[in-house]
Amino acid sequence: MEEKRTSLFENGLIWFGAGVSIAEILTGTYLAPLGFGKGLAAILFGHVIGCLMMFFAGVIGARNRKSAMETVKLSFGQRGGLLFAILNVLQLVGWTGIMIYDGALAADSSFGAGAWVWCIVIGALIILWIAVGVTNLGRINTIAMAALFILTIVLCWVIFFSGEGAGTVSGETMSFGAAVELSVAMPLSWLPVISDYTREAEKPVKATAVSVIVYGLVSCWMYIIGMGAAVYTGESDIAVIMVKAGLGIAGLIIIIFSTVTTTFLDAYSAGVSSESVFPKLKGRHVGIVVTVIGTAAAILFPMDDITDFLYLIGSVFAPMIAVQITDTFILKKDSGWSSFNWKNLIIWLIGFILYRWLMTVDIPVGNTLPDMLAVILICVIADKIIPAEK
Repeated sequence: MEEKRTSLFENGLIWFGAGVSIAEILTGTYLAPLGFGKGLAAILFGHVIGCLMMFFAGVIGARNRKSAMETVKLSFGQRGGLLFAILNVLQLVGWTGIMIYDGALAADSSFGAGAWVWCIVIGALIILWIAVGVTNLGRINTIAMAALFILTIVLCWVIFFSGEGAGTVSGETMSFGAAVELSVAMPLSWLPVISDYTREAEKPVKATAVSVIVYGLVSCWMYIIGMGAAVYTGESDIAVIMVKAGLGIAGLIIIIFSTVTTTFLDAYSAGVSSESVFPKLKGRHVGIVVTVIGTAAAILFPMDDITDFLYLIGSVFAPMIAVQITDTFILKKDSGWSSFNWKNLIIWLIGFILYRWLMTVDIPVGNTLPDMLAVILICVIADKIIPAEK
């Protein structure tokens, strides 16, 4: 029996759902102190950088029909790649908790029932999505995405055309480079995830392109909604805007389903990544456990400021994908046969340290691009002067 594969349309729907997110809207509000013009430029420039990296990561997995963490082993070795699989599971558990927390707070602002109640509701829906599975979501995802598409257009109208003029933007002044980096961070956080879905596609490379383009456009849209809300209404709480606009149930649907369709990918991919560490585990079962843990964390712990978390993700995964891009597309080398590729692991560590140092420097293009270019250059030079492992 031929294995069921996802179509280009289905991949587009999956990544539309990933982009429609309260967390992305919230991150967009952080850019408001720049003003709309500069903020928009930072959003677009940052997403171009991040989505290009996301595309390369997706293509590597799509061509090899491997999950994201299995492709990492091609550059860092079978055991070396386990480091990134473990780090990826941890960041995805973190994302699951953050997304449920943000969604529950927003839902509670619209329909007060207690944030913990909404945490449980959102967690239960995510488990349902995982139980149905990526290749079987079809009609459910189509209906959910159509509803979200219509409702986000309504939300845009409320923010940009029904307001009373520009509000007062409060908050710390942000540099253009820091804004670019926050815009890079979201697509960068999907680097160790995208191959988990492109490997299932009928047309892997085309599906990767569709996935990245759809995600990039929708993510920019969410950032702009958040920034526009802060700039034009003076309000950074998107749930409050929905309530003031009288969206009622429609606003609640946006909050709940945008959270579910994004967080599902985090929890599911945490399960897939865990299979790289413990092959006997079932990814779907682990994904459900991750959802339960994330739900509990969202109930018990405050998760209001995610900027440090975003920067940590960038510092780990930007140099990782730079090494992978160099090995796959420039040097055309495969270390999947080895236990550890120490050369690449050391280069990754240099890239990690460099990224953390670059955070102390105000660079107009952000930290990610110069860090990745430096790592790529180091990889090429190291390949010339250090003999290949045998």
